[in-house]
Amino acid sequence: MEERVTITVADGIADVRLNRADKMNALDPAMFAGINAAFGQLAAMSDVRVVVLSGEGRAFCAGLDMASMAAGGSGNDLGSRSHGMANTAQNVAWGWRALPMPVIAAVHGVALGGGFQIMSGACVRIAHPATRMSIRETYWGLVPDMAGLALWRTIARDDVLRDLTYSAREFTAEQGERYGFVTRLADDPRAAAFELAREIAGRNPDAVKASKRLINLMADGDTATMLQAESDEQIKLMRSPNQVEAVRANMEKRAPVFAD
Repeated sequence: MEERVTITVADGIADVRLNRADKMNALDPAMFAGINAAFGQLAAMSDVRVVVLSGEGRAFCAGLDMASMAAGGSGNDLGSRSHGMANTAQNVAWGWRALPMPVIAAVHGVALGGGFQIMSGACVRIAHPATRMSIRETYWGLVPDMAGLALWRTIARDDVLRDLTYSAREFTAEQGERYGFVTRLADDPRAAAFELAREIAGRNPDAVKASKRLINLMADGDTATMLQAESDEQIKLMRSPNQVEAVRANMEKRAPVFAD
């Protein structure tokens, strides 16, 4: 079977590609399995400081492969918590949020339904202005069930979510930027994503990962929890080898050399 997800690593950046170009990277059982397997690989790569996620071919991800689902279903037990808090389908979107390092999604073509939810799991979402997007599930008589709502609560306004979820209508990435789903637009999203990834990879990786943990906590943590977590993370960072190197490199006006 063709590998559904490819991972290549260089200079601290993991280039992760959804690899089903002939089907616009639509989600079939093999794609679900491939994405979930990728999380384990990435989490174990101590040399990866940032992930760039994109799709091969004409699209980021067209959502569920409806022909595949009709033929035999996804094979996912929606009632099972097979990945901690999440089931298998939810984890293909939530798993990007759960990775220790930042994830940048480079989006083009389409990001529909499940593909839109996968995109939403990234920390930063850079898209071509004409990318077609949709919270598509009510079109098929369903609800978003791939962790979308858990992710969108920190991304878009309540009324915007209701509008787009109830109607299932398509919108462009240009509109998505106004709604809050898209971080910024670029004519070449992958190039823009790698430019940002190189910038992030040049920062203290311990501080970047700690920042992601704190920002992730914003959705659920009360003020006391947030303030305590902020102090705990800072205490661990202060005078650590990588933090000292960040200061020295800046003072000496040179590129820092961090340990992963």
